[in-house]
Amino acid sequence: MSLARPLRRSARWILAPSCALAPLAAAAQTLLAQAPTLDTVIVTATRVEQRLDEVLADMSVIERDTIERSGATTVADLLSRTPGVEFSRNGGPAANTSLFLRGGDNRFTAVFIDGVRVDSQSTGGASWNALPVEQIERIEILRGPAAAVYGSDAISGVVQIFTRKGEGPATPSIGLGLGSHRTRKADIGVHGKSGALDYALSVGHEDSKGFDTRPGVGFADRDGYERTSASARLGWAVAQGHRLEASALVNDLDSQYDGFASTADDRALYDVQTLGLTWSAQWSPAYRMRLSANQGRDRYRTRPSPYLTDTKVDSYLWHHEYRIGAHRLTAALERRKDSLENSGPPALDASRSQNALALGYGWSDRGHTVQLNARHDDDSEFGGKTTGAASYAYAFAPGWRATVAAGTAFRAPTLYQRFSQYGVADLKPESSRNLEAGLRYAQGNSQFGVVVFRNEVTDLINFGAPGPCASSFGCYENAGKAILKGVTLSGAHRLGAVNLWGSVDFQKPLNADTDRLLARRARRHAQLGADATLGDWTVGADLKLVGERFDNAANTVRLGGYGLVSLHASRTLAQDWTVLARVDNLGDKDYAVARTYATGGRMVFVGLRWSPR
Repeated sequence: MSLARPLRRSARWILAPSCALAPLAAAAQTLLAQAPTLDTVIVTATRVEQRLDEVLADMSVIERDTIERSGATTVADLLSRTPGVEFSRNGGPAANTSLFLRGGDNRFTAVFIDGVRVDSQSTGGASWNALPVEQIERIEILRGPAAAVYGSDAISGVVQIFTRKGEGPATPSIGLGLGSHRTRKADIGVHGKSGALDYALSVGHEDSKGFDTRPGVGFADRDGYERTSASARLGWAVAQGHRLEASALVNDLDSQYDGFASTADDRALYDVQTLGLTWSAQWSPAYRMRLSANQGRDRYRTRPSPYLTDTKVDSYLWHHEYRIGAHRLTAALERRKDSLENSGPPALDASRSQNALALGYGWSDRGHTVQLNARHDDDSEFGGKTTGAASYAYAFAPGWRATVAAGTAFRAPTLYQRFSQYGVADLKPESSRNLEAGLRYAQGNSQFGVVVFRNEVTDLINFGAPGPCASSFGCYENAGKAILKGVTLSGAHRLGAVNLWGSVDFQKPLNADTDRLLARRARRHAQLGADATLGDWTVGADLKLVGERFDNAANTVRLGGYGLVSLHASRTLAQDWTVLARVDNLGDKDYAVARTYATGGRMVFVGLRWSPR
């Protein structure tokens, strides 16, 4: 099912060649009706606390009530309901997943959990299927380059996931759920605060018999999964203005899959772990400091065919913030060490480090807002890389604000791309230059935003012909260029008891060398929804529309467009009990996000939660 004809005509107009150079600089906020209010505090844009209406970056926030109401099994499903996000998946919810933010490759999105970076130095990017939804309190999504703040990886944007933080009296919660394909979910947790200590602990388990993800291909069986996760976040207010915080998350996923021409019960085992320790100090009303030490781990194994890749990212951050009236100055020293163990063959055990200095300046007065950032990363292997970003906003009328922005970013080659049998040691970083502009309106019950962007990525790392590496099959090489350009429209309006929201993306993520669309990315995709609270009931519906895509770089294998309708309802049964029901793909649409891989058809989920208020 393709998007409506008026949208098709609009996309042609917006992305016409004559307009290709129009996107000059900027970023605008986009908020859906189910998102928080404009005074919500976020930290992802510049690594300091800011109200959402003060942020110049193009951002969305997903809160816990939205996560619970969605009934979503995966983080990718949650994110795909926000502007600018698509994903492809090789099978069911636990299968290998790639996220495309503003049309960029999976490895172009930096991912953090409670401030801890998660990455794979094999494929690049996070293992989205291995991130547990049940442990998440909120998600902040930043669209656009952010290397001037975060360093390598943030070419398309940043996704930061937060687990629950303790507050108020001790509050337990228990959740149970049943769904299609014999899916079962359960979680239990407690959070609260006692004196100077706050705590939040949670454990979850989920399993599903699944469905045959590659019917007629490989081993004919149901490809199910089993996931166990836990998180802990402990805080101690040592003294007035001083706080120590420790956080940890673990997730073990055992997922069945159908390998190429396999006749065995293939399984993929994912382990994602994060550990973080942070000291925050408010030394004066004007000066704040934060010191943190973190480790993120992404481990992937397969059986019965033996394969292992294990990435560890150790990072240390010393961040300073100083405010003088309407001015805000930031400075940070950061060290990152990547380590990779890969079974090969041949076996690989490699590491590298990056040391960075980041500076920031922000100013806001009389409707004018400026944000400037610069960062220099010194890599132990390829040397230095400097990135920068500049944004400006002007509130020209009540409720209206226009923004412009420009920024550069990079992604360092993974250790596998440099030192495996297919690797080339002198690969250069993938680099990007982004320009964007935005217009935003927010007043009363209405919100509206439009963002136009153009991101040019050079020195793309592709897998090419045999050459300087050890393999006779092929080598990685800097041999590509991509242009990611598009327009995002978003809006929300409250009409009585009904919330209406939606977003539409018109984009053209191109391989600039071949002028063909990047694989598995649509020119057009949209989300529309409505929900209402009627007495003890909350009911809603949403529509997802995705245009046609191509499964390969040559654009010869077509994936048809589709439209999906989903319904959800929840009701407070008693003071502390809530029941939720959700139906995804109401029309049982047969569609594909990756060639030869099936999707789950119509899926139903019913959940029950107890949480004393």
